[in-house]
Amino acid sequence: MSYTIEVYRGNQKTERHFGIYALYVMFYPQLVAGPIERPQNLLHQFREKHIFDGDRIFEGLKIMIWGLFKKLVIADRLGIFVNGAYNNVAEQNGMTLLLATIFFSFQVYCDFSGYSDMAIGAAKVMGFDLMSNFRRPILAKSTGEFWQRWHISLSTWFKDYLYFPMGGSKVSVPRWYFNLMVVFLISGLWHGANWTYIIWGGVNGFYLVFAIITKKYRDQFNTFTGIVRLPRLYLFSQILITFLLITFSRIFFRSSSITDAFNIIKKILTFKGSVFNNGTSVIIYCLFAISFLVVVELKKEFYKGSFTLSQNKNFWVRNSYYSFLIILIILLGVFDGGQFIYFQF
Repeated sequence: MSYTIEVYRGNQKTERHFGIYALYVMFYPQLVAGPIERPQNLLHQFREKHIFDGDRIFEGLKIMIWGLFKKLVIADRLGIFVNGAYNNVAEQNGMTLLLATIFFSFQVYCDFSGYSDMAIGAAKVMGFDLMSNFRRPILAKSTGEFWQRWHISLSTWFKDYLYFPMGGSKVSVPRWYFNLMVVFLISGLWHGANWTYIIWGGVNGFYLVFAIITKKYRDQFNTFTGIVRLPRLYLFSQILITFLLITFSRIFFRSSSITDAFNIIKKILTFKGSVFNNGTSVIIYCLFAISFLVVVELKKEFYKGSFTLSQNKNFWVRNSYYSFLIILIILLGVFDGGQFIYFQF
């Protein structure tokens, strides 16, 4: 669809070489779940000469290792706890379901961004550059910013091919809200013909509309409370609230039915029960894995110029870090965790 629309709009010349066109459509690293590449970025790369480059290959392999780590060591381990809770809602207490919901937010992020990293890394090994698909969405300061950081290739796809053609924000205010809701409802439907996905899309669309309507009042409230004069606390509160809002919407995304979703919400609101019913060691491991991820994300987001392991100039430091990741993958990875979550979409 991207190719057809771009050619129709005159943004891309028709590709006359059937082999190159077929390669664009079937390019395996990004075929199943993205990044969803536009023809302008990828087609010309198939005509370029690719010379063996050892540095490029190692760079691609390192990106793949980090993706594998997120998938096998973090996502699939979290998935064991999440599946145990969500597949048997009636037997779970509120605190267990709350923890499982928080874990699922990290699981789906590591699962999908891990796939994207492996796709980008595999393409780089072969000499091709794919767009970045995630930009540390767990550190987003608003729901609007979250969707600028999450599955960027799909978010921009909906924006360019659906939101803007409907008028975007350059219409009357009611129509603007309508456009936002339609985009997110269709995004929900894109994930599957299930009301849980449509409600998930509707909830996220509501977040954006509500944020626009209440922006003036929220700014006044923040000024009144004085939190804006404490930038670090203000930033932390923005990130935390955004994470909780997105996590709440994912109850519908993960639940097998609307009934299950509302039962989970009802149980969570009771705040009853113990989270250690499913095993203390499992929870401790999951918390450790999440902490490791958060530290890495914080480092990349806020301390780019400071000491680094993954991009260290010292050969031994840099490669010791990736060797350590490989050892953790072998020792802690879940190798029967099943397919990637987004393969079902």
